Amino acid sequence: MAGHFELLAILSSAVLIVWLFRRLHLPAILAYLVAGMLVGDHGLSLVQDQVDYDHFAELGIVFLLFTLGLEFSLPKLIAMRHLVLAVGSLQVGISLAFFMGIALLFGQTLASSLIIGGIIALSSTAIVIRQLSETGAMKRKSGQLSVAILLFQDVAVVPLLIIIPMFAQESDSSMVVELLIALVKGVFVVTLLMFAGKWLLPRLFNLVAQVRTDELFVLTTLLVTLVASSLTQWFGLSMALGAFLAGMMLGESQYKYQLEADIRPYRDILLGLFFVTVGMKLDIGIVYSSPLVIIGVMVSFMVVKILVIAFLAKRAGEAAKDAWAAGIMLAQMGEFGFVLIALANQVKLLPVETASILLGAGVLSMAITPYMINNARRWSLLLSNDKPIDTDHLAELPEQTELSDHVIICGFGRIGQTVSRFLKQESIKFVAIDIDPLRATKAREAGENVLFGSSRQTELLQAAHLSQAKLVVIAFGEDKQSLEVIQKVRSLSPDVPILVRTRNDDQLKALQEAGANQVVPESLEGSLMLVSQVLSLTGVPFSRIIRRVQKERKDHYSHLHGFFQGEHTDMSPDAMDRIEFANGIILTENSFANGHSIASLSLSAKRVTVVALRRNNIETEQPDESTILQAQDTLIVRGKPRRVERAERFVQEGV
Repeated sequence: MAGHFELLAILSSAVLIVWLFRRLHLPAILAYLVAGMLVGDHGLSLVQDQVDYDHFAELGIVFLLFTLGLEFSLPKLIAMRHLVLAVGSLQVGISLAFFMGIALLFGQTLASSLIIGGIIALSSTAIVIRQLSETGAMKRKSGQLSVAILLFQDVAVVPLLIIIPMFAQESDSSMVVELLIALVKGVFVVTLLMFAGKWLLPRLFNLVAQVRTDELFVLTTLLVTLVASSLTQWFGLSMALGAFLAGMMLGESQYKYQLEADIRPYRDILLGLFFVTVGMKLDIGIVYSSPLVIIGVMVSFMVVKILVIAFLAKRAGEAAKDAWAAGIMLAQMGEFGFVLIALANQVKLLPVETASILLGAGVLSMAITPYMINNARRWSLLLSNDKPIDTDHLAELPEQTELSDHVIICGFGRIGQTVSRFLKQESIKFVAIDIDPLRATKAREAGENVLFGSSRQTELLQAAHLSQAKLVVIAFGEDKQSLEVIQKVRSLSPDVPILVRTRNDDQLKALQEAGANQVVPESLEGSLMLVSQVLSLTGVPFSRIIRRVQKERKDHYSHLHGFFQGEHTDMSPDAMDRIEFANGIILTENSFANGHSIASLSLSAKRVTVVALRRNNIETEQPDESTILQAQDTLIVRGKPRRVERAERFVQEGV
């Protein structure tokens, strides 16, 4: 009964605090840590036996490393090798050595000093990447520099996961011998898992995929992850290392995105539990008794990391402002720092007081990270002595500007500027809003009506005379930001037409539901333009081409949504979850659907659309639902991958 109460206490505190932190725009990781502090021995003591939860929490790290392996991109690493090696590797090496030396001076052992150096040298991949994506700073040079450094830090986690368990082994042999033994073990395990990943796992998942059972696919994913983890643990290495290697091997397979989608719920739940257990280890008494020590540690390591990254980036030829900005964005302790703290605690290598101070400093550094990233550009200009661009006058239009029935362009990049040129040719007035100060300044100097700032700001939309505009064009192509702009525009002007540019069609429905009147997916419009040229060059009359293109747009690109899935794709996992694929179902002599009409199969109830029917090499689009199916017919359907699989199984087997 006590166990049920403890679990209820953990879940209740986690739900409440995560909700509160997200409302305050703070990372969920911090919420889990605070929840752990609240229910742990040093808080309200609602959980008495933490060991039981540690075993489950460790699985969260296993699944985290598995997904990190899936996302690990060797081609991306090679493409950014200059920054990764010239800045990333030296940043980790110098920071680790410096903090290790400081720890030794304060009386820590060699093992604990190395662990402390590794913990502080790493930054938060999850928080930084998410913040860069939300603010649109990923495309800036400072954002790319930050990503390159984070790439190497992700790689650097692996040897640390090998070394830490090695320190816990009681042996009379020297450290060099221990390192050599660990290296041999690591090479052997890596070779073994690479062989399995290349030759065995693809065949295994091919067999599982042919069964078309969701549960079996999920179970196989869990089994592979845990077997790889157990193998490395059996060799005296970290479980997380095995999971990372297994993920990396499967990252090149055609099942990469499906694997990540399957493992994500387990990872998120168990990872939350892991950070709760880490929070339980934080001695609040030490935090209360040594607040200045914790703040001093945090400020010290953040300043050192900023200086190291800025120096290395400038040495690699980057602009001073980008170097300082990258340093400011990566100054915090990362989530893998907490992973290493937990691993070191398990093998009794970090004193409780030291671990609590590091946890406290890490939590504070992550809490202020969003604020630091939002201000990194402004602070970097001050530190680099670059004269900041005066943008005060760009927040409103010149007094003599008269506007009515104009177009508001949100985002004045290449697409926005192209739209503006065509509007000027037709003598249609426009106002552009752009977040790049240099671009806004240059455009204003050239006589364009451009405002500087975010299109999500009420003041800027009002300054652009939204109430008198006849059209709003959202041209920057970032779906998350576009959704926020649509919501803001709709709250201020419910009736103004909104046209949105997006890169793909995976968010088309969400954008329309948010209030967009027209959504223009670049990939599909590009396809239509190519089709227009192909039909024109093959002699199809121009009027018929126009009618077909207009019909596709009117039908919301319905014929362009489903396409046949290939082995390689450049889409994100989230896009893969939402995208629709086309699939041809060939009816055999034994197929269940033989003799049934298309309507009687009720495939629409399975949320699958019948696109066409091929019979005797003649394809009929949108066939009559009363058509009776027969052997050798090919039924072409469209839907999300899992739904198409279920529909095919029903058509063939009747189940």
